[in-house]
Amino acid sequence: MTDANTTTSGKTTTFESFTEVGLHPDLLKAVMASGYTKPTPIQEQAMPLIMDGRDIMGAAQTGTGKTAAFTLPLLHRLMPMANSSMSPARHPVRALILAPTRELADQVAESVKRYSHSSPLRVAVVFGGVDMNAQRDQLRKGCELLIATPGRLLDHIEQKNVSLSQVSVLVLDEADRMLDMGFLPDLERIVRLLPKPRQSLLFSATFSNDIRKLARSFLNNPVEINVAPRNATAETVTQIAYPVAPNEKKAAVLYTLKSRNLSQVIVFVNTKIGASRVARELVSEGINAESIHGDRTQAERIKALDGFKSGEIAVLVATDVAARGLDVVGLPCVINMDLPYNAEDYVHRIGRTGRAGAKGEAIAFYTQTEERLLEDIEKLIKTPVPRGVLSIPSVFLASGHHPARAATGKPERYKKTFPAARATPIDDFFFRPYEPTKQDVESDASVNRRPDGHGPKPMLAVLLGGRPNTEN
Repeated sequence: MTDANTTTSGKTTTFESFTEVGLHPDLLKAVMASGYTKPTPIQEQAMPLIMDGRDIMGAAQTGTGKTAAFTLPLLHRLMPMANSSMSPARHPVRALILAPTRELADQVAESVKRYSHSSPLRVAVVFGGVDMNAQRDQLRKGCELLIATPGRLLDHIEQKNVSLSQVSVLVLDEADRMLDMGFLPDLERIVRLLPKPRQSLLFSATFSNDIRKLARSFLNNPVEINVAPRNATAETVTQIAYPVAPNEKKAAVLYTLKSRNLSQVIVFVNTKIGASRVARELVSEGINAESIHGDRTQAERIKALDGFKSGEIAVLVATDVAARGLDVVGLPCVINMDLPYNAEDYVHRIGRTGRAGAKGEAIAFYTQTEERLLEDIEKLIKTPVPRGVLSIPSVFLASGHHPARAATGKPERYKKTFPAARATPIDDFFFRPYEPTKQDVESDASVNRRPDGHGPKPMLAVLLGGRPNTEN
């Protein structure tokens, strides 16, 4: 492997500002407009090498500016081929970025469009869960840079909506997760369709044996860049964990959000049902919240993410579908209402805050039975998570739903803050058998006598049979 701090020409690759790296003026203007001035370590090391055409195998902790580290130099290399022609033939796919999830693909596409908005370069993104017709029309108009999930890209290839014959740069983002999700066969099919003389970039949170095997199969003498130890958390993120009772988690989240007036917060839970339930309960408490999980349609997920990024939605309650790839500028806090069963997911969850050098906070609530999960996390990140004490006011414990326990110790149904008034006891009179009084008997006798006072009234005729003639 080549030393990651030098290029093939031997010159140093370190730079203190984006103005020093030699980016195209239009890209540099977009970077400055985004508020970025000083590059992050992964950007500092990767960008000059990518601009020189080297293959890269990069590992960086989440939230370090990895997306910009490959999109900016990639766009720089495509700028000489930018043109304003209306002909699709003048806009073939020249760079392909593969991502494991819809959210990450959409996130990368947003970054690329933001950096390239002043250039005539065309950008397209395709992923599953939405109608293919609009994507087909976009692809047939031509695009120099295509961001895609593997499965949906193969669908478009089979329908001949896109050609990859002129791709000169391939990027695999979150390669470790693509392998975890079983995309290896799809990746191999796609790589076989690409020209062999090309630049290939692989980015992964970890460099497992499977990742190295994948890298050997399609990277050419790559430069390995590793700017952080495996499973490290960003130093800019302050972590704290609070022990709570099982029935106090929702109250703890509600108290934390309201007492500190937090907004643009992601609350992570472990289940889809739990995400929907918590979001509904927060809404009932006056907090504009929405859920995002695997059972929601792509349109619903995009709408929730757009609302969250715009600030319309204050709290996003999510499963681990949002643990990777979600980049929201200035996200101040992440709350783990449930600790993840997989310790590595904790690293990705809290990586949603404290991104690109900004400060962030990661709060976790855990029960006595979940303490083992917290210990697993501490072993993985090789640092203790500070413990705190949270005194939750009784008004929050009583708010919304709060489970109580019966004398048997079994959990009762959730009770509302203001329970219904206690029902009035039922008089046992209503359970007694009927016993006629003397007055009832006399009354019945008078009602049933003939008008002349002699004998009882005649009975109604029996249906079909009439009544017996007793007067003869």
